[in-house]
Amino acid sequence: MALLCALVTAAYGLVAAGVGASRRFPEFVESARHAAYGVAALATVASGLLVFAFVSHDFSLKYVAENSTRDAPLSVALTGFWGGQAGSLLFWAWGLTLLAAAVAWIEFHRHRALIPATLGALFAIQLFFLGVLGFVAGPFEQLATPPPDGRGLNPLLWDDGMRIHPPLLLAGYMSFSAPFAFAIAALLTGRLAREWLAPVRRWMVFAWAVQGTGLLAGAWWAYHVLGWGGYWGWDPVENAALMPWLVATAFLHSIMVQERRGLLKTWNLGLVIATFALAIFGTFVVRSGVLSSVHSFAQSAIGPYFLAFLGVVLVLSLGLLFFRLAHLAPEGEFDSVVSREAAFLLNNLLLVAAAVATFWGTIFPLVSEVVRGVKISVGAPFYQFVNGPLLIALVVLMGVGPLVAWRRTSLASLWRNLRWPVLVAVAVTAVLFVLGIREGMAALASAATTFTLGTIVLEYWRGVRVRRRTTGEPLPVALVRLVGRARRRYGGYLVHLAVVLAAFGVIGSSYYQVERTGTLAPGESMTVGRYTFTYGGLYERPAPGVQTIFARLAVRNDTADLGEMRPERRIYRNWEQQPITGVAYRTVGPWLDDLYVLLTGWEEGNVASFRVFVNPLVSLIWAGGALFLLGTLIAAWPERARVARVHVPAARPIVSPAAPAAQAREVVAGEV
Repeated sequence: MALLCALVTAAYGLVAAGVGASRRFPEFVESARHAAYGVAALATVASGLLVFAFVSHDFSLKYVAENSTRDAPLSVALTGFWGGQAGSLLFWAWGLTLLAAAVAWIEFHRHRALIPATLGALFAIQLFFLGVLGFVAGPFEQLATPPPDGRGLNPLLWDDGMRIHPPLLLAGYMSFSAPFAFAIAALLTGRLAREWLAPVRRWMVFAWAVQGTGLLAGAWWAYHVLGWGGYWGWDPVENAALMPWLVATAFLHSIMVQERRGLLKTWNLGLVIATFALAIFGTFVVRSGVLSSVHSFAQSAIGPYFLAFLGVVLVLSLGLLFFRLAHLAPEGEFDSVVSREAAFLLNNLLLVAAAVATFWGTIFPLVSEVVRGVKISVGAPFYQFVNGPLLIALVVLMGVGPLVAWRRTSLASLWRNLRWPVLVAVAVTAVLFVLGIREGMAALASAATTFTLGTIVLEYWRGVRVRRRTTGEPLPVALVRLVGRARRRYGGYLVHLAVVLAAFGVIGSSYYQVERTGTLAPGESMTVGRYTFTYGGLYERPAPGVQTIFARLAVRNDTADLGEMRPERRIYRNWEQQPITGVAYRTVGPWLDDLYVLLTGWEEGNVASFRVFVNPLVSLIWAGGALFLLGTLIAAWPERARVARVHVPAARPIVSPAAPAAQAREVVAGEV
């Protein structure tokens, strides 16, 4: 009933917003705003009832019986909310209603001309999701005979990462609705100058940060749960989550060109539309079951509905875009290929090319099935071959872009800015060559990453040096206040630095990973790289609903004992045919090696089989993720308004019958 009432309220809100905008009735627009709050409240009631059903073990609900058990810990029981098809769809819709309510609360008085159409677009999206939940795949289906206990959540989803990763990705997908709605509002109302840029950028940054954090959390979860020694496998569902983030990244760069020069208007609106369309496509891939993935749900009836919705979104939004093309003429032109706007355009082309290549690799099994009758999957080598050079070029552009001026930069000036980072990159490459690191792509990627690191350090050093000369502040104070005075710029540099750190982690773990498998009896050892693992036997740790078998391995390198590692295998009740690997891993040594150990099986006499990886620099990826969050928070934090009071001295009275004597007055100037 709560979902059906939410559906009716969303329909009313759509009508009220349309009438209020077309007839210029502010009361109807205000009523649409209240409807947004009402839909959010009703969706919260529905979500709260599902959570209560999990907590109270209400197995009369089919969804609860399939995704929970009585002996599951409370945190695992709550994970069941988004652990299945219908519940995760409710979570998506619930988040969307909260987002619409937040937009109505924050933006209503800031953008009165755009808010009716924006709310209307959000209500239209809500209608689709609430309709699917109410009539196609809802989580409140009743069982005629409730079982005494449920089957329980898939054991892979018992991990702590499942409390973070799926909600973040679902929230990221959902959050792309807000910038899309503002873009549609701008197209509907014809307000295509600069009014729509601020809200679209604000909500796009939010969605981009949430989706990026979800991707990082997913990589971390895959690394320490799935047990294959990696963190990104170019799985179809992983790709589907990456594509809207890549296109959103392109938009957040190209919108600066429109803000500064009035260029790329059509391109930017197209990127916003493409980002939302890819978010819906990602949701479709997960829920349709048309592509095989460890992350996707089974074949279901809701796939065609999502595909139809995606088609409607593309037809209507692109139709509006073409209708308004005459109003999207650029306000100037590119003055030089050696300029910041040209660098941003090239950045956009590379990001979109990476998204297109990823999209093609993702849908290729479907294309091959239609053409040849057989699904042919595209593996990681394809993505590495195509996207690898694109990502290296993007890293280089991250270093070049900040050092290039708007409009035009002379080659001599460009070289003066680039020479020190280039020389440092060449020197580092030479050192790596001497140390025996001679893999071509690894050397090229290392040089590009070192170059960009040098440009970021140089930009910070120049800013701090100028501030210290001006104010005499100590170095730490100058650095903090420099960032505080230009948050968007230096927060963006921190995000670039995060990408650099993650790139070093990807290079080290991709090109210099060491792997070995072995079968050991108690007391025997195996050597992997610089490390020796000595097997000490198998042990059992019983617990309610799960049996755990673990091995003890003593680890040492050439100079010291590094303690003990305990890889394990867990067998869960109701899931005996799917034993779960418990990865043992730790970061050691000056090279930041990750020791990553799997217990793959055992035989009579405590003989056990192991798979061991040494993954250099992986921890830099997680450090880069933390820095990514910090940089995004700094860049997105609102600038404090600074108001300057200027006192104008009194002028002499001018005797004129048409003009009274001038009076002294105070002028208040506010910075935007």
